[in-house]
Amino acid sequence: MQNITTMLNMEAMPHRLENIEQMVGNMLPFLPVLDAVPNAAIFIKDMHARYLLANRSLVQRCGLKQLTRLIGKTSAEVFPTQMGPGYTQQDARVLTQGVILDNQLELHLFSSREPGWCLTSKRPVRNHHNEIIGLMGISVDLPSASGAHPAYQRLVAVDAHIRKHFSDAVTMKELTAIAGMSVAQLERYCKRVFHLTPRQMIHKARLEHAHRLLNTALPITDIALQCGYTDHSAFTRQFKLLTGHTPRQYRETCGHNGAALPEAGD
Repeated sequence: MQNITTMLNMEAMPHRLENIEQMVGNMLPFLPVLDAVPNAAIFIKDMHARYLLANRSLVQRCGLKQLTRLIGKTSAEVFPTQMGPGYTQQDARVLTQGVILDNQLELHLFSSREPGWCLTSKRPVRNHHNEIIGLMGISVDLPSASGAHPAYQRLVAVDAHIRKHFSDAVTMKELTAIAGMSVAQLERYCKRVFHLTPRQMIHKARLEHAHRLLNTALPITDIALQCGYTDHSAFTRQFKLLTGHTPRQYRETCGHNGAALPEAGD
């Protein structure tokens, strides 16, 4: 997957495009190869955040059978209401502000159409005048932890500590002491084993707990405190970043029947 992610590095590509349709035309010969990637959604969108090209995995995750049914639609029109609008808002930031996303942890749909964790990267596409003419991106399913790493058991202890104490202010000092390694080593090894940074692991544990509590009648302010956030606004910002919705919107959209988020190891 690293090779595909590298394709998104637009800084390494010559800015010779006249329009986004030219890019789509250039990518069409590669579509059969992209269709063979089962654990990632790969796409190109226009300035209105409408799909111009997507691989088979993305088409199927949208509940469609043919790519033609997806073309011309936004994420808000094809994904579930608790996910789609957030993706489209994210697209708008890339298209209007030139924001670059790198391996952002967020919720997506797996091939089973169930919610799951992914790492999303998006890049604005620019023409030869350096004007933004669209975007391209990839959302890679978060792989299971790799147990082959020599430091695996120590990192499992780090993960267990995070899951037990996420409601507190978990610090890197605590985590490095548990792992018996430096901050740089911990960051590097967590990425290799869990495919996440320690900070992303904390956010993930908090969001999973928040989802469970949002399916109760507990006030959102109390949920924020139980999930380790010092105030309602900090909780709302982080929750919206990872889901596309504020906690209140998520609760109203999903009701008490929201699909369960996958736990670690799922």
